[in-house]
Amino acid sequence: MLHTKLMEYKVLLTILAFILVLVNCDESSVKPSFGGASGTINGLRNCHLCSACSHKPGKPRCCEPNESCGRAVSDYFQKDQFEKMFSNRNSVEAHAKGFWDYHSFITASAYFQPYGFGTTYINWNFMGTKEIAAFLAHVGTKTSCGHKVATKEQLAWGLCYNKEMNSNSDYCDEHYKNAYPCAPGVAYYGRGALPIYWNYNYGEAGEDLKVDLLNHPEYIEQNSTLAFQVAIWRWMKPIKEHQPSAHDVFIGYWTPTKNDTLAKRVSGFGATMNVLYGDLVCGKGDNESMNNIISHYLYYLDLMGVGREEAGPHDVVSCAKQVVFNPSYSSSP
Repeated sequence: MLHTKLMEYKVLLTILAFILVLVNCDESSVKPSFGGASGTINGLRNCHLCSACSHKPGKPRCCEPNESCGRAVSDYFQKDQFEKMFSNRNSVEAHAKGFWDYHSFITASAYFQPYGFGTTYINWNFMGTKEIAAFLAHVGTKTSCGHKVATKEQLAWGLCYNKEMNSNSDYCDEHYKNAYPCAPGVAYYGRGALPIYWNYNYGEAGEDLKVDLLNHPEYIEQNSTLAFQVAIWRWMKPIKEHQPSAHDVFIGYWTPTKNDTLAKRVSGFGATMNVLYGDLVCGKGDNESMNNIISHYLYYLDLMGVGREEAGPHDVVSCAKQVVFNPSYSSSP
């Protein structure tokens, strides 16, 4: 009997100790180490927010390395939704006909799911569906053959391109010649689902994705999974050190400072445009470029069953009045 009581006591102490670990674990105990299947991605954090995989409401649980909160983008984003979003991508007029497909996007997404892409919970609310709509809104806009905002037909032309057409620049910045020297005869024009430009972006993306994009940027034009991976990398990675990424500002994994508040920068879809495009789109009042991106976002929310009414107030969706993070940001969107 005594032996049984001692065993019960030990079990109880073990359970209590485990509970204390869970309760006392906060975000600061999760170090921003990004272990991936093929290495680390500098600057990204595994499973954004310790409470993302919360054991109970209000009781944060530490995320294990590479934990993706038990969800995958393919769980809620289906092929028929992808086809509706990009229904004209294989039309005769499309410059990248036959290149893009649903499977490539899902494969690319899976690489970044452990870092919170499409898998994050904030305050016990799942943000994944809205984030995929937001990310693909940028993709749809930047790769579109359509130029109007008004009709659904014009919003269905995303993924028409996989590279910049008729570029007259090699986008080689000699300022980065030591870290990311330009390869002879190579041009770093826009490529991918969310096009990246310049040798330093190709170099950094290549390091993180373990692909030699600095010497072979054409790989992005040849592999649709890689073209989506580079786009998600741009979404997840801050443009500059000590700044939030588009992912951070969208899901709310960013606390605006007093200066941000004075600059009218708030978490939401509008801030993603600020991060990605700066004063090419934002801080200019209502303009066609900004409204085109917003129109894609609202349309995609409808297609994904969320509904555009869930996008939030205009000041959250728009960046018309926001002071930009990086004034006169030189890279093209």
